[in-house]
Amino acid sequence: MSTYAIGDIQGCYDSFRRLLDSFAFDPARDRLWLVGDLVNRGPRSLETLRFVRSLGDSALTVLGNHDLYLLMVAAGHGKRGKDDTLGAILAAPDRDELLDWLRRQRLCHVENGFCLVHAGLLPQWTVRQARSLAAEVEAALAGDACAKFLAKMWGSEPDHWSDDLEGWPRLRVIVNAMTRMRFCSPAGVMDFHVKGEVAKAPHGFLPWFDVRGRKSADSVLVVGHWSALGLKLTPNLCALDSGCLWGGKLTALRLEDRALFQVDCAGGEAVPLHPGG
Repeated sequence: MSTYAIGDIQGCYDSFRRLLDSFAFDPARDRLWLVGDLVNRGPRSLETLRFVRSLGDSALTVLGNHDLYLLMVAAGHGKRGKDDTLGAILAAPDRDELLDWLRRQRLCHVENGFCLVHAGLLPQWTVRQARSLAAEVEAALAGDACAKFLAKMWGSEPDHWSDDLEGWPRLRVIVNAMTRMRFCSPAGVMDFHVKGEVAKAPHGFLPWFDVRGRKSADSVLVVGHWSALGLKLTPNLCALDSGCLWGGKLTALRLEDRALFQVDCAGGEAVPLHPGG
């Protein structure tokens, strides 16, 4: 059995299927780990959701910010972005089944020394703590309070973690760190304004994975979210968003031996702008 971690798909369904063909994916034998952002901006988000759901236990996905955005919009909260491509999902006859499946996916997955999460972890969190905090959000999404949570989920405050946080602000910080963060200060204050290359880090901030002494450094974090960062592989980081949506490549990494597989963005899937991930 092999496990293939795959970067942000964002509705680039044709590229996704070509990538699976490139390593002869067999759902009876292999597993997929998807870093989140299955949907939005690409042209075939509905097909992507349906296919990943159909794979059952052969595919494991964590939630990205665009996946949560879909859940929020479907619940009647937030403002639709002019560049979103969620209409087909929202109008689909199996909409409710797909959304119910999506809201029951994990925010963070830990297994065999790897931690799969969409954006990253705050420097003061161990992987064990992050998994526990993710479970709080997962319970809110899967439970009867889901609609209330989605109404309160979006927003950039508080911008840092405190063990004293409670209620919706506590869950919001967990969501923002795990699905939106790129830069943070050494003390764990997050910046949500800059989306570009590492060289554009705001004064006093740095990429979350470069914070000295971060407590998750003893695990290999498998992430996406940051297309402007591009593919970055270090002993304890596998950043796999190689910008397929923006005309780049879709990337898979076989976790057992770090074999790399990539395909170019399929014709007609790329969008013209590059906001950073």
